[in-house]
Amino acid sequence: MGKEQNSTPVPTTLPKPAVRALDANGLDSLEAISKMSEKELLSYHGVGPKAIRLLKAAMTEHGLPFKE
Repeated sequence: MGKEQNSTPVPTTLPKPAVRALDANGLDSLEAISKMSEKELLSYHGVGPKAIRLLKAAMTEHGLPFKE
């Protein structure tokens, strides 16, 4: 998956296992992550409650919601 124009990078504060899980699934920007629900992300090995909390804060800062 190529980088989208005007894409917001994934926060560097995320735990490394979460970053690897997102990369492995082609989620390389907050815009791409916003197309996923929290439940879908939690199903990835390496993505836990802390990663969701950090992603939610970063996405809120950029006006992006998770998919319902």
